[in-house]
Amino acid sequence: MTTVTDRDVQLLRDALGPLRDREQVAARLLESSAKHSFDPDKELDWESPIEEGKWFWPPELVSLYDTPLWRKMSQEQRMDLARHEAASLASLGIWFEIILMQLLVRHIYDKSVTSNHVRYALTEIADECRHSMMFARMIKKGGTPSYRVPRVYHNMARVLKTVSTTPGSFAATLLGEEILDWMQRLTFPDERVQTLVRGVTRIHVVEESRHVRYAREELRRQMVTAPRWEQEFTRLSCGEAARVFSVCFINPQVYENVGLDRRRAVAQVKASGHRREVMQTGARRLTDFLDDIGVLRGAGRRLWKSSGLLA
Repeated sequence: MTTVTDRDVQLLRDALGPLRDREQVAARLLESSAKHSFDPDKELDWESPIEEGKWFWPPELVSLYDTPLWRKMSQEQRMDLARHEAASLASLGIWFEIILMQLLVRHIYDKSVTSNHVRYALTEIADECRHSMMFARMIKKGGTPSYRVPRVYHNMARVLKTVSTTPGSFAATLLGEEILDWMQRLTFPDERVQTLVRGVTRIHVVEESRHVRYAREELRRQMVTAPRWEQEFTRLSCGEAARVFSVCFINPQVYENVGLDRRRAVAQVKASGHRREVMQTGARRLTDFLDDIGVLRGAGRRLWKSSGLLA
């Protein structure tokens, strides 16, 4: 069996150009982490009261926005739905981050513990621990329940964590990070939104930008060096992850919790051209990248299309 070393990989290219040295990438990310990391418990004012008349999520990003049902809802009900959807997205984020932390631990298990690459992975795990606690605290502050994904997908993730290939793990990581990151980049500068929520999203955006860079660089490396069967499995698993992600993105219980008919609301979200555009726009940077490096092919691409995240 031939072992591909970092020296060999430096000589390889993909459609985006030469692959960068793994240790140099990690060193730069560690330097950035030292300068721009946050403790949400200290950075954010958790004791301030909820601000009257401010949203918990930008209305244009609420799933029912610009649907017939939305136009019939009162402003109070719309804002209440935004509050519950923010909690649903935070709950989804925690679920993904717990999965990600386990996948990262698997990734570094056999690698040199003194390398920059492993050191940065451990730094990212620490970031994700803080993010999960931050999201949980935001949910509690908003006065909503947490929203767990359906049990079938919760248990499917147990299988993913066991059988996922390394490139599959990083592809799933990007799926869980980049669409939410796009939405949060619209949220933190939006003065219509609660100050606390803006602070939470700002911290997450700053720290997640490093996580995305780490995952993108490693996924490029893996797609160049992995055997063909692993590349094909990654395409399929990534497509299935996109399908699950789109199904779980907003828990339909939020509609019942604000007094709406669940089936009617779900049907209108599925039929909404605005919602389709929001989700595809949020995913476009990621899907363009995955397409460039050869992940969106064959059956995997068809799964991405069925998810509604790829036009």
